[in-house]
Amino acid sequence: MEIEIATIGGYEEVGRQMTAVRAGDDVVIFDMGLNLSQVLIHDNVETERMHSLDLIDMGAIPDDRIMSDLEGDVQAIVPTHGHLDHIGAISKLAHRYDAPVVATPFTIELVKQQIEGEQKFGVDNDLIKMDPGETMSIGDSGQVDLEFVNVTHSIIDAINPVLHTPEGAVVYGLDKRMDHTPVIGDPIDMERFREIGREGEGVLCYIEDCTNANKKGRTPSENVAREHLRDVLYSMEDYDGGIVATTFSSHIARVKSLVEFADDIGRQPVLLGRSMEKYSGTAERLDFVDFPTDLGMFGHRKSVDRTFKRIMNEGKENFLPVVTGHQGEPRAMLTRMARGETPYELDNGDKVVFSARVIPEPTNEGQRYQAEKLLGMQGARIYDDIHVSGHLCQEGHYEMLDALQPQNIVPAHQDLKGLSGYVNLCESEGYKMGRDLHVTRNGNLIQLVE
Repeated sequence: MEIEIATIGGYEEVGRQMTAVRAGDDVVIFDMGLNLSQVLIHDNVETERMHSLDLIDMGAIPDDRIMSDLEGDVQAIVPTHGHLDHIGAISKLAHRYDAPVVATPFTIELVKQQIEGEQKFGVDNDLIKMDPGETMSIGDSGQVDLEFVNVTHSIIDAINPVLHTPEGAVVYGLDKRMDHTPVIGDPIDMERFREIGREGEGVLCYIEDCTNANKKGRTPSENVAREHLRDVLYSMEDYDGGIVATTFSSHIARVKSLVEFADDIGRQPVLLGRSMEKYSGTAERLDFVDFPTDLGMFGHRKSVDRTFKRIMNEGKENFLPVVTGHQGEPRAMLTRMARGETPYELDNGDKVVFSARVIPEPTNEGQRYQAEKLLGMQGARIYDDIHVSGHLCQEGHYEMLDALQPQNIVPAHQDLKGLSGYVNLCESEGYKMGRDLHVTRNGNLIQLVE
Protein backbone atom coordinates (compact mmCIF):
# COMPACT_ATOMS: atom_id res chain seq x y z
CA MET A 1 0.00 0.00 0.00
CA GLU A 2 1.33 3.45 -0.94
CA ILE A 3 1.88 5.79 2.02
CA GLU A 4 2.36 9.50 1.37
CA ILE A 5 2.45 12.53 3.66
CA ALA A 6 1.55 16.10 2.71
CA THR A 7 3.13 18.64 5.05
CA ILE A 8 0.68 21.50 4.54
CA GLY A 9 1.06 23.89 7.48
CA GLY A 10 3.12 24.24 10.65
CA TYR A 11 6.41 23.15 9.10
CA GLU A 12 7.84 26.67 8.89
CA GLU A 13 6.21 28.23 11.97
CA VAL A 14 4.27 27.58 15.16
CA GLY A 15 0.70 27.82 13.93
CA ARG A 16 -1.69 26.86 11.10
CA GLN A 17 -0.98 23.17 11.64
CA MET A 18 -2.23 20.84 8.91
CA THR A 19 -0.92 17.49 7.71
CA ALA A 20 -2.49 14.88 5.41
CA VAL A 21 -1.59 11.19 5.29
CA ARG A 22 -2.58 9.05 2.32
CA ALA A 23 -2.78 5.30 2.81
CA GLY A 24 -3.71 3.76 -0.54
CA ASP A 25 -6.86 5.55 -1.69
CA ASP A 26 -7.74 6.90 1.75
CA VAL A 27 -6.61 10.28 3.10
CA VAL A 28 -6.82 11.54 6.67
CA ILE A 29 -6.18 15.19 7.53
CA PHE A 30 -4.64 15.91 10.93
CA ASP A 31 -5.34 19.41 12.31
CA MET A 32 -6.57 22.49 10.45
CA GLY A 33 -5.28 25.46 12.39
CA LEU A 34 -4.90 29.22 12.46
CA ASN A 35 -1.65 31.18 12.60
CA LEU A 36 -2.52 33.44 15.52
CA SER A 37 0.44 35.78 15.04
CA GLN A 38 -0.65 36.58 11.48
CA VAL A 39 -4.11 37.45 12.79
CA LEU A 40 -2.79 39.56 15.67
CA ILE A 41 -0.48 41.54 13.42
CA HIS A 42 -3.55 42.53 11.36
CA ASP A 43 -5.49 43.72 14.39
CA ASN A 44 -7.72 46.01 12.33
CA VAL A 45 -8.77 43.20 9.95
CA GLU A 46 -11.88 41.09 10.56
CA THR A 47 -10.61 37.69 9.48
CA GLU A 48 -14.10 36.20 9.94
CA ARG A 49 -15.27 38.12 6.87
CA MET A 50 -12.31 37.31 4.62
CA HIS A 51 -12.24 34.77 1.78
CA SER A 52 -10.16 31.67 2.44
CA LEU A 53 -7.75 32.48 -0.43
CA ASP A 54 -7.08 35.91 1.08
CA LEU A 55 -6.46 34.27 4.47
CA ILE A 56 -4.05 31.82 2.80
CA ASP A 57 -2.16 34.67 1.13
CA MET A 58 -2.04 36.50 4.46
CA GLY A 59 -0.47 33.41 6.07
CA ALA A 60 -3.33 33.02 8.54
CA ILE A 61 -4.53 29.54 7.48
CA PRO A 62 -2.88 26.58 5.74
CA ASP A 63 -2.47 26.66 1.96
CA ASP A 64 -4.24 23.38 1.26
CA ARG A 65 -3.96 23.55 -2.53
CA ILE A 66 -1.29 20.81 -2.32
CA MET A 67 -4.18 18.45 -1.49
CA SER A 68 -5.03 18.30 -5.21
CA ASP A 69 -1.77 16.37 -5.71
CA LEU A 70 -2.87 13.57 -3.36
CA GLU A 71 -4.59 10.79 -5.29
CA GLY A 72 -7.20 9.70 -2.79
CA ASP A 73 -10.37 10.68 -0.98
CA VAL A 74 -10.36 12.47 2.37
CA GLN A 75 -12.10 10.20 4.88
CA ALA A 76 -11.69 12.24 8.07
CA ILE A 77 -10.45 15.57 9.47
CA VAL A 78 -8.85 14.86 12.85
CA PRO A 79 -7.84 17.75 15.15
CA THR A 80 -5.66 16.66 18.06
CA HIS A 81 -7.01 19.17 20.58
CA GLY A 82 -8.91 22.44 20.89
CA HIS A 83 -6.22 25.11 20.54
CA LEU A 84 -6.86 27.53 17.67
CA ASP A 85 -3.57 26.75 15.95
CA HIS A 86 -5.05 23.25 15.47
CA ILE A 87 -8.79 23.90 14.93
CA GLY A 88 -9.01 27.58 13.93
CA ALA A 89 -9.17 26.95 10.16
CA ILE A 90 -11.82 24.22 10.25
CA SER A 91 -14.55 26.84 9.90
CA LYS A 92 -12.73 28.19 6.80
CA LEU A 93 -11.49 25.04 5.02
CA ALA A 94 -13.44 21.95 6.11
CA HIS A 95 -16.27 22.62 3.64
CA ARG A 96 -13.88 21.71 0.80
CA TYR A 97 -13.81 18.08 1.96
CA ASP A 98 -16.64 15.56 2.03
CA ALA A 99 -15.47 14.11 5.31
CA PRO A 100 -16.45 14.23 8.99
CA VAL A 101 -14.49 15.98 11.71
CA VAL A 102 -13.48 13.30 14.23
CA ALA A 103 -12.21 14.42 17.64
CA THR A 104 -12.58 13.99 21.39
CA PRO A 105 -15.77 15.39 23.03
CA PHE A 106 -14.26 18.64 24.35
CA THR A 107 -12.49 19.32 21.05
CA ILE A 108 -15.66 18.60 19.06
CA GLU A 109 -17.62 21.05 21.20
CA LEU A 110 -15.03 23.78 20.56
CA VAL A 111 -15.07 23.01 16.82
CA LYS A 112 -18.88 23.23 16.87
CA GLN A 113 -18.74 26.65 18.53
CA GLN A 114 -16.12 27.81 16.04
CA ILE A 115 -18.29 26.79 13.10
CA GLU A 116 -21.48 28.27 14.59
CA GLY A 117 -19.72 31.57 15.23
CA GLU A 118 -18.60 31.86 11.61
CA GLN A 119 -21.07 30.78 8.95
CA LYS A 120 -19.39 32.48 5.97
CA PHE A 121 -18.37 29.19 4.33
CA GLY A 122 -21.42 27.15 5.34
CA VAL A 123 -19.40 24.36 6.96
CA ASP A 124 -21.74 21.43 7.58
CA ASN A 125 -19.32 18.51 7.92
CA ASP A 126 -20.51 15.82 10.32
CA LEU A 127 -18.95 16.05 13.79
CA ILE A 128 -18.06 12.67 15.30
CA LYS A 129 -16.94 12.21 18.91
CA MET A 130 -14.34 9.58 19.70
CA ASP A 131 -12.77 9.02 23.11
CA PRO A 132 -9.10 8.34 23.83
CA GLY A 133 -8.43 4.62 23.57
CA GLU A 134 -11.03 4.09 20.84
CA THR A 135 -10.47 3.03 17.21
CA MET A 136 -12.48 3.50 14.01
CA SER A 137 -12.13 2.05 10.53
CA ILE A 138 -11.06 4.42 7.74
CA GLY A 139 -12.33 3.96 4.18
CA ASP A 140 -13.69 0.78 2.61
CA SER A 141 -10.53 -1.29 2.32
CA GLY A 142 -10.73 -2.66 5.86
CA GLN A 143 -6.97 -2.21 6.12
CA VAL A 144 -6.70 1.25 7.68
CA ASP A 145 -7.74 2.18 11.23
CA LEU A 146 -7.62 5.40 13.23
CA GLU A 147 -6.78 5.19 16.94
CA PHE A 148 -6.77 7.92 19.60
CA VAL A 149 -4.01 7.63 22.23
CA ASN A 150 -4.46 9.74 25.37
CA VAL A 151 -1.82 12.44 25.92
CA THR A 152 -1.45 15.36 28.32
CA HIS A 153 -1.18 18.96 27.16
CA SER A 154 -2.13 22.45 28.35
CA ILE A 155 -5.74 21.77 27.35
CA ILE A 156 -7.98 18.90 28.39
CA ASP A 157 -9.05 15.97 26.18
CA ALA A 158 -5.93 16.00 23.96
CA ILE A 159 -4.88 12.95 21.93
CA ASN A 160 -2.24 11.77 19.51
CA PRO A 161 -3.98 10.07 16.58
CA VAL A 162 -2.42 6.95 15.10
CA LEU A 163 -3.19 5.74 11.57
CA HIS A 164 -2.68 1.98 11.40
CA THR A 165 -1.81 0.73 7.90
CA PRO A 166 -0.49 -2.58 6.50
CA GLU A 167 2.90 -0.85 6.16
CA GLY A 168 3.05 0.20 9.80
CA ALA A 169 1.61 2.93 11.99
CA VAL A 170 1.79 6.67 11.30
CA VAL A 171 1.85 8.45 14.67
CA TYR A 172 0.90 12.14 14.61
CA GLY A 173 2.63 13.47 17.73
CA LEU A 174 1.36 17.07 18.06
CA ASP A 175 1.05 18.46 20.91
CA LYS A 176 1.87 16.89 24.28
CA ARG A 177 3.93 16.75 27.42
CA MET A 178 4.73 13.64 29.42
CA ASP A 179 2.58 14.26 32.51
CA HIS A 180 2.12 11.27 34.81
CA THR A 181 0.30 13.28 37.53
CA PRO A 182 -2.04 15.68 35.72
CA VAL A 183 -4.42 17.95 37.65
CA ILE A 184 -7.34 16.98 35.38
CA GLY A 185 -7.76 13.81 33.33
CA ASP A 186 -5.67 10.68 32.83
CA PRO A 187 -1.87 10.49 32.49
CA ILE A 188 -0.21 10.15 29.11
CA ASP A 189 -0.65 6.56 27.87
CA MET A 190 3.00 5.61 27.46
CA GLU A 191 2.15 1.92 27.77
CA ARG A 192 0.06 2.15 24.59
CA PHE A 193 2.80 4.03 22.73
CA ARG A 194 5.27 1.28 23.63
CA GLU A 195 2.81 -1.37 22.42
CA ILE A 196 2.35 0.46 19.09
CA GLY A 197 6.13 0.49 18.69
CA ARG A 198 6.21 -3.31 19.01
CA GLU A 199 3.05 -4.29 17.11
CA GLY A 200 2.95 -5.63 13.56
CA GLU A 201 5.17 -3.63 11.24
CA GLY A 202 5.95 -1.14 14.02
CA VAL A 203 5.87 2.62 13.48
CA LEU A 204 6.42 3.59 9.86
CA CYS A 205 6.51 7.32 10.60
CA TYR A 206 6.43 9.62 13.61
CA ILE A 207 5.43 13.27 13.05
CA GLU A 208 6.55 15.24 16.09
CA ASP A 209 5.99 18.64 17.69
CA CYS A 210 9.39 20.32 18.22
CA THR A 211 8.32 23.38 20.25
CA ASN A 212 10.73 22.75 23.15
CA ALA A 213 13.21 20.52 21.33
CA ASN A 214 16.05 22.98 22.00
CA LYS A 215 15.48 22.81 25.78
CA LYS A 216 17.36 20.31 27.93
CA GLY A 217 15.73 18.10 30.55
CA ARG A 218 12.08 17.13 30.83
CA THR A 219 8.89 19.17 31.04
CA PRO A 220 7.48 19.18 34.60
CA SER A 221 3.99 18.00 35.48
CA GLU A 222 1.10 20.43 35.75
CA ASN A 223 1.21 19.64 39.47
CA VAL A 224 4.51 21.57 39.64
CA ALA A 225 2.83 24.68 38.24
CA ARG A 226 -0.09 24.15 40.63
CA GLU A 227 2.22 24.10 43.68
CA HIS A 228 4.14 27.15 42.42
CA LEU A 229 0.85 28.97 41.99
CA ARG A 230 -0.30 27.89 45.43
CA ASP A 231 2.90 29.25 46.97
CA VAL A 232 2.56 32.61 45.20
CA LEU A 233 -1.10 33.15 46.07
CA TYR A 234 -0.74 31.98 49.67
CA SER A 235 2.06 34.55 50.08
CA MET A 236 -0.53 37.24 49.26
CA GLU A 237 -3.07 36.07 51.81
CA ASP A 238 -2.59 39.10 54.06
CA TYR A 239 -2.48 41.68 51.26
CA ASP A 240 -5.51 43.96 51.50
CA GLY A 241 -5.43 45.37 47.96
CA GLY A 242 -6.16 44.08 44.47
CA ILE A 243 -4.92 40.79 43.09
CA VAL A 244 -5.52 39.93 39.43
CA ALA A 245 -4.50 36.69 37.69
CA THR A 246 -4.27 35.75 34.02
CA THR A 247 -3.59 32.50 32.20
CA PHE A 248 -4.46 30.69 28.97
CA SER A 249 -8.27 30.56 28.83
CA SER A 250 -8.11 27.02 27.42
CA HIS A 251 -5.91 25.81 30.31
CA ILE A 252 -8.75 24.42 32.41
CA ALA A 253 -6.42 22.73 34.93
CA ARG A 254 -4.71 26.06 35.65
CA VAL A 255 -8.02 27.92 35.90
CA LYS A 256 -9.22 25.23 38.33
CA SER A 257 -6.16 25.80 40.53
CA LEU A 258 -6.65 29.59 40.48
CA VAL A 259 -10.29 29.21 41.50
CA GLU A 260 -9.42 26.86 44.37
CA PHE A 261 -6.53 28.96 45.71
CA ALA A 262 -8.56 32.18 45.50
CA ASP A 263 -11.07 30.60 47.86
CA ASP A 264 -8.24 29.39 50.14
CA ILE A 265 -6.99 32.95 50.66
CA GLY A 266 -10.47 34.31 51.29
CA ARG A 267 -11.20 35.85 47.92
CA GLN A 268 -14.09 35.24 45.54
CA PRO A 269 -12.83 34.15 42.12
CA VAL A 270 -14.51 35.45 38.99
CA LEU A 271 -13.66 34.55 35.36
CA LEU A 272 -13.70 37.50 32.96
CA GLY A 273 -13.35 37.65 29.17
CA ARG A 274 -15.04 35.97 26.21
CA SER A 275 -12.60 33.10 25.81
CA MET A 276 -12.42 32.55 29.60
CA GLU A 277 -16.20 32.13 29.69
CA LYS A 278 -16.17 29.97 26.55
CA TYR A 279 -13.57 27.40 27.57
CA SER A 280 -14.41 27.10 31.27
CA GLY A 281 -18.15 27.10 30.61
CA THR A 282 -17.76 24.33 28.04
CA ALA A 283 -15.53 22.24 30.31
CA GLU A 284 -18.02 22.56 33.18
CA ARG A 285 -21.00 21.74 30.97
CA LEU A 286 -19.27 18.55 29.72
CA ASP A 287 -18.34 17.55 33.32
CA PHE A 288 -14.57 17.81 32.84
CA VAL A 289 -14.37 20.12 35.87
CA ASP A 290 -16.55 20.86 38.87
CA PHE A 291 -16.46 24.58 39.65
CA PRO A 292 -18.22 26.13 42.67
CA THR A 293 -21.88 26.82 41.89
CA ASP A 294 -21.46 30.54 42.63
CA LEU A 295 -18.44 31.02 40.33
CA GLY A 296 -19.14 33.95 38.03
CA MET A 297 -18.13 33.69 34.35
CA PHE A 298 -18.69 36.77 32.22
CA GLY A 299 -17.64 37.26 28.61
CA HIS A 300 -19.68 40.16 27.25
CA ARG A 301 -17.96 43.50 27.77
CA LYS A 302 -20.95 45.12 29.50
CA SER A 303 -21.21 42.17 31.91
CA VAL A 304 -17.48 42.35 32.59
CA ASP A 305 -17.58 46.07 33.30
CA ARG A 306 -20.58 45.61 35.62
CA THR A 307 -18.56 42.98 37.49
CA PHE A 308 -15.58 45.35 37.74
CA LYS A 309 -17.88 48.05 39.21
CA ARG A 310 -19.18 45.55 41.75
CA ILE A 311 -15.62 44.60 42.72
CA MET A 312 -14.70 48.26 43.22
CA ASN A 313 -17.85 48.90 45.27
CA GLU A 314 -17.51 45.83 47.50
CA GLY A 315 -13.72 46.02 47.84
CA LYS A 316 -10.91 44.67 45.68
CA GLU A 317 -9.57 42.79 48.68
CA ASN A 318 -12.58 40.42 48.49
CA PHE A 319 -12.08 39.22 44.92
CA LEU A 320 -9.61 37.57 42.58
CA PRO A 321 -10.49 38.31 38.95
CA VAL A 322 -9.06 35.73 36.52
CA VAL A 323 -8.89 37.57 33.21
CA THR A 324 -7.83 37.16 29.58
CA GLY A 325 -4.69 38.91 28.34
CA HIS A 326 -1.70 36.79 29.34
CA GLN A 327 0.04 37.63 26.03
CA GLY A 328 -0.88 41.32 26.16
CA GLU A 329 -3.50 40.93 23.42
CA PRO A 330 -4.79 44.44 22.55
CA ARG A 331 -8.48 43.74 23.18
CA ALA A 332 -8.14 41.37 26.14
CA MET A 333 -9.31 42.26 29.65
CA LEU A 334 -5.91 42.68 31.29
CA THR A 335 -4.68 44.99 28.53
CA ARG A 336 -7.82 47.10 28.89
CA MET A 337 -7.19 47.25 32.64
CA ALA A 338 -3.59 48.30 32.02
CA ARG A 339 -4.78 51.12 29.76
CA GLY A 340 -7.31 52.30 32.33
CA GLU A 341 -10.27 51.39 30.11
CA THR A 342 -12.26 49.44 32.73
CA PRO A 343 -13.92 50.43 36.02
CA TYR A 344 -11.28 48.36 37.85
CA GLU A 345 -8.64 50.74 39.23
CA LEU A 346 -5.14 49.42 39.82
CA ASP A 347 -3.35 50.97 42.79
CA ASN A 348 0.28 51.08 43.82
CA GLY A 349 1.28 47.65 45.13
CA ASP A 350 -1.58 45.66 43.56
CA LYS A 351 -0.52 42.22 42.35
CA VAL A 352 -0.79 40.88 38.79
CA VAL A 353 -0.07 37.16 38.47
CA PHE A 354 0.90 35.87 35.01
CA SER A 355 0.38 32.10 35.16
CA ALA A 356 1.65 31.80 31.59
CA ARG A 357 4.82 32.29 29.60
CA VAL A 358 5.12 34.58 26.62
CA ILE A 359 4.70 32.58 23.43
CA PRO A 360 8.13 33.09 21.76
CA GLU A 361 6.97 35.06 18.75
CA PRO A 362 7.73 38.76 18.07
CA THR A 363 4.10 39.97 18.03
CA ASN A 364 3.34 38.36 21.39
CA GLU A 365 6.60 39.46 22.93
CA GLY A 366 5.99 43.08 21.92
CA GLN A 367 2.40 43.12 23.15
CA ARG A 368 3.27 41.46 26.45
CA TYR A 369 6.14 43.91 27.01
CA GLN A 370 3.80 46.84 26.43
CA ALA A 371 1.11 45.41 28.74
CA GLU A 372 3.59 44.85 31.58
CA LYS A 373 4.99 48.38 31.18
CA LEU A 374 1.50 49.87 31.34
CA LEU A 375 0.66 47.81 34.42
CA GLY A 376 3.91 48.89 36.06
CA MET A 377 3.15 52.55 35.34
CA GLN A 378 0.00 52.11 37.43
CA GLY A 379 2.05 50.70 40.29
CA ALA A 380 1.24 47.03 39.81
CA ARG A 381 3.69 44.39 40.98
CA ILE A 382 4.23 41.65 38.38
CA TYR A 383 4.50 37.95 39.28
CA ASP A 384 5.71 36.29 36.11
CA ASP A 385 6.26 32.84 34.58
CA ILE A 386 4.21 30.76 37.04
CA HIS A 387 3.85 28.06 34.45
CA VAL A 388 5.00 24.77 32.98
CA SER A 389 4.96 24.14 29.25
CA GLY A 390 2.52 21.87 27.45
CA HIS A 391 5.27 20.55 25.17
CA LEU A 392 8.05 17.98 25.49
CA CYS A 393 11.63 19.02 26.19
CA GLN A 394 14.59 16.94 25.00
CA GLU A 395 14.33 14.04 27.46
CA GLY A 396 10.64 13.61 26.70
CA HIS A 397 11.47 13.46 23.00
CA TYR A 398 14.12 10.84 23.72
CA GLU A 399 11.59 8.73 25.66
CA MET A 400 9.08 8.90 22.78
CA LEU A 401 11.70 7.81 20.24
CA ASP A 402 12.70 4.97 22.56
CA ALA A 403 9.08 3.88 22.94
CA LEU A 404 8.06 4.08 19.28
CA GLN A 405 11.32 3.18 17.47
CA PRO A 406 9.98 4.84 14.29
CA GLN A 407 11.38 3.97 10.86
CA ASN A 408 10.90 7.56 9.65
CA ILE A 409 10.60 10.91 11.46
CA VAL A 410 9.07 14.20 10.31
CA PRO A 411 9.80 17.16 12.64
CA ALA A 412 6.98 19.76 12.81
CA HIS A 413 5.50 22.71 14.70
CA GLN A 414 8.53 25.01 14.39
CA ASP A 415 10.72 27.00 12.02
CA LEU A 416 14.11 25.63 10.96
CA LYS A 417 15.89 27.09 13.99
CA GLY A 418 13.33 25.53 16.31
CA LEU A 419 13.70 22.14 14.63
CA SER A 420 17.48 22.05 15.10
CA GLY A 421 17.54 20.53 18.58
CA TYR A 422 15.24 17.72 17.51
CA VAL A 423 17.29 17.04 14.37
CA ASN A 424 20.43 16.79 16.52
CA LEU A 425 18.69 14.39 18.91
CA CYS A 426 17.47 12.19 16.06
CA GLU A 427 20.90 12.12 14.43
CA SER A 428 22.46 11.09 17.75
CA GLU A 429 20.02 8.14 17.72
CA GLY A 430 21.15 7.01 14.27
CA TYR A 431 18.68 8.77 11.98
CA LYS A 432 20.00 10.67 8.96
CA MET A 433 18.60 13.67 7.11
CA GLY A 434 17.57 12.78 3.58
CA ARG A 435 17.21 9.11 4.45
CA ASP A 436 14.78 8.55 7.34
CA LEU A 437 14.74 12.02 8.94
CA HIS A 438 12.61 14.27 6.76
CA VAL A 439 13.06 17.99 7.45
CA THR A 440 10.48 19.56 5.20
CA ARG A 441 8.54 22.77 4.49
CA ASN A 442 4.91 23.72 4.00
CA GLY A 443 3.45 22.43 0.74
CA ASN A 444 5.66 19.36 0.28
CA LEU A 445 4.90 15.68 -0.31
CA ILE A 446 6.89 12.85 1.30
CA GLN A 447 6.57 9.41 -0.31
CA LEU A 448 7.23 6.80 2.38
CA VAL A 449 6.04 3.67 0.59
CA GLU A 450 5.59 3.47 -3.19
